[in-house]
Amino acid sequence: MPHVTVRHFPKDLDADRRAALVAAVTDAVTAAFDVEEGAVSIALEPVPAEDWQERVYGPEITGRADLLVKHPAY
Repeated sequence: MPHVTVRHFPKDLDADRRAALVAAVTDAVTAAFDVEEGAVSIALEPVPAEDWQERVYGPEITGRADLLVKHPAY
């Protein structure tokens, strides 16, 4: 606890960018939930653009709008 999944269009992140993303998300989550770094897990899930509406936008954004804490601008 807690677990964060980042769904995104496919993009190859080099080791430095990936490490920076993981560090930033881990820092934010540990501070917000007052947990140790070891309690945090993070998954990166690439989703092809042509599948985004069906796999992410519909079920996760519009379908669970009551859970969103930041809405997309479009």
